[in-house]
Amino acid sequence: MTTETTSTTDPSPDPAPTPNPNPNSSSVIHPRREPFEHGLLPIPKLIFPDTTQILTQLKQKLASHNRVNSSLLADSLQIPADHARLILDTLASVLNSESDPLVKAPPDEVDSAGADLRDLILFLYIQSYKKLLPRTHKDAAAVADVWPSTSAFDGYLSALSPLQLVRSNSRRFMPSQADEEAHQLSYLQKHMANILSLLAESVEGEGEESLVLSMEGFDHLGFLIQFGDKGSEVVTLSQAAPFFANSDPDMPAVPVPATQVLDWISQNIASALEHITERISAKENGPANSSDPDVAMADACTSSIKTSPSARGSCFIEGISKSSFVKQALDLKGSSSVKVLNCHDSILYILAPLRYATIYGCSDSTIVLGAVGKAVRIEHCERVHVITAAKRVCIANCRECVFFLGVNQRPLMVGDNHKLQVAPYNTFYSELEEHMADVGIDANINRWDETLALGVVDPHDSLSHPAGVSDVQAESAARLDPDQFTNFLIPNWFGGESPGSTKDNPFQLPEAYMASQQRNQKNLGEIKQLLREVPLEENQKRELSSALHLLFKDWLYASGNIRQLYCLQGD
Repeated sequence: MTTETTSTTDPSPDPAPTPNPNPNSSSVIHPRREPFEHGLLPIPKLIFPDTTQILTQLKQKLASHNRVNSSLLADSLQIPADHARLILDTLASVLNSESDPLVKAPPDEVDSAGADLRDLILFLYIQSYKKLLPRTHKDAAAVADVWPSTSAFDGYLSALSPLQLVRSNSRRFMPSQADEEAHQLSYLQKHMANILSLLAESVEGEGEESLVLSMEGFDHLGFLIQFGDKGSEVVTLSQAAPFFANSDPDMPAVPVPATQVLDWISQNIASALEHITERISAKENGPANSSDPDVAMADACTSSIKTSPSARGSCFIEGISKSSFVKQALDLKGSSSVKVLNCHDSILYILAPLRYATIYGCSDSTIVLGAVGKAVRIEHCERVHVITAAKRVCIANCRECVFFLGVNQRPLMVGDNHKLQVAPYNTFYSELEEHMADVGIDANINRWDETLALGVVDPHDSLSHPAGVSDVQAESAARLDPDQFTNFLIPNWFGGESPGSTKDNPFQLPEAYMASQQRNQKNLGEIKQLLREVPLEENQKRELSSALHLLFKDWLYASGNIRQLYCLQGD
């Protein structure tokens, strides 16, 4: 199998690549992917006509406030209060500092904690980022086989379903991790001068030399970039930079001219882009390695490929088809994020504490995520049931899916969604509460049905859309009928005493769903009692038992649940 990969960079010529200007470090500069993957909000008022000018004015307006709460932000940007709170919650989910008061604050104290003005400025700046587009499909006939050309659910945005859109751009034609990293680095390379000007402070002098960066201000760039290779720990920027590395901890570091910082970062980015280009070229010209996470996303996506670890704590679960799949905490040790990509007609259990999770391009599957402490993004999925305990959830461009949520923040609905349903969390496994405590999820808060719908159009996707569509709100989700609500049982793969202490669903069910459960249990008990008391001869009882077993077996095969039994037998 050959790998097709395109490296996308800024069209302007890059400066001549130079070796890493920090000779004492073998680290390579990387973009932090979290702000670009989980921090972009489709709010039109955050797409500024002149980003630098408006954010400079915002910085000056809020200069007397070290930290900014939602009411101050709403007033400054002239946006609704719930959008301002969403900005703070989203920023908290992608910040690089776990010690920041905004990250540590419980939900009812987020406003009193507020956001650091410099972090907020950087977050608002990257709302100008445009995602890397997938390449067009080379076989239009293949697309027609996936989904009908028209559908009762299709609106004016697209004649394709979300999954058809994904498959029409098959992961073989989606950008690889290396391509996305190059694209993010090129964006930062192009905008770094503006970004530094927003972080810098003015001193007496003329021209650009009057702008300087303190060590503290410089470290805020860690929101966007970081140093660290595979297997190495990420270091703070001031530790990696030659102009702050040897600063006396007992003395305030001398501010550095912004031009000097820009030169150093630009050289590092140019070197990193050269490194990525060489890596991509080597993969294209060498034998394909489907387990490599930098391979274009779905070249590694075959039914025989299950998981692949990635640099900097990511694990990819790809191409699972018509099977059951289990990953537990020990299997994901060292991975802080999981991406579930292009899995179909399967049941996946990912029972581990995570920071981030992405589910993309899946269909006709049930996916159980353990505890996700930062953010879950579910995109381009169809007829999928997702069960997760999470801090926040974003759902984009999905159809006919049901989401069983234990979520501390309002679920975010964006894009071209159709016929979605939400329901309260409906399962548990023995280590669930321990995992929730590890990542900071509060079982006493579940906002599963307080969905917040934003725009249908994502201003970050670089696609053209019909006039007027940008103001259309995304379709929200309906509450699942309580009579359709059932508990989901996770098998015990340990085969004996479970290692954890969780014995039941840690999230309290709403009254209507609890009443429905009790009715179902009562009805089941009555049916069992009737069967026990029915006056039958022994041979008739055997015939009834045989008929029930046969019907149950037929249901197992018709529903696909027979695969779970085979999976358990295999374990």
